[in-house]
Amino acid sequence: MHLDVQDLRNFYYRSTLGRAAQASVRGRMLELWPEAKGQTVAGFGFAVPLLRPYLAESRRVIALMPAPQGVMPWPAGMPNVSVLSEETLWPIETGRIDRLVVMHGLETSEHPSHLLEECWRVLGPGGKALFIVPNRAGLWSRSDRTPFGYGRPYTLGQLETQIKRHQFQPERHAAALYQPPSARRFWLKSGSLFEKYGSRLPTVFPGGVFMVEALKRTHPPKGKIVKNLAKQPIKALEGLAKPA
Repeated sequence: MHLDVQDLRNFYYRSTLGRAAQASVRGRMLELWPEAKGQTVAGFGFAVPLLRPYLAESRRVIALMPAPQGVMPWPAGMPNVSVLSEETLWPIETGRIDRLVVMHGLETSEHPSHLLEECWRVLGPGGKALFIVPNRAGLWSRSDRTPFGYGRPYTLGQLETQIKRHQFQPERHAAALYQPPSARRFWLKSGSLFEKYGSRLPTVFPGGVFMVEALKRTHPPKGKIVKNLAKQPIKALEGLAKPA
């Protein structure tokens, strides 16, 4: 079940908690992908809060928003790059994308397997995807006051197993949103400390989201490979057969 694009926009751009969540997830993403110079970057679901750092130097940025969710123009004050698309049929040529960010897309999809196939299709050779999903053990997946409380939350093992089945190789993972999903002033002021030391906290304080970087794997060649070696006669004994 996809949330409405207006609800997502209001959360990330018009609420203090949403802006804090945006800063936390984007900060962790930039640790994994600090730049995308000369590359084509796409986002699916509602990934626009994370894509702005790539607008300046990337070759192109595309924000795909699924039809059940709706679309909004983005970025504000600049030429629009957002596109309304079918969930499993994107208006992108095969192998066109270098980096793909999926947020609020996989866990809310009615057809996650087909969605992952489409992610694989649009990525070029050596292309990478970043899947961002709610952590099943985190506080954010248990609160429907944020977008991370909708859809199917994952464990890290579940997410990696699912993407492996669709020809992706997990390479790195991270977590974000260690602060509680509360709009109270105390928690908001303490949020930066939670995010700074989140990875050092005991597992009783898990992050609100998992982020898995995955490499597109290509299918190995089919059939049996036969080496065709040229026959080279040994000339060491020619003198015996043909004496001078």
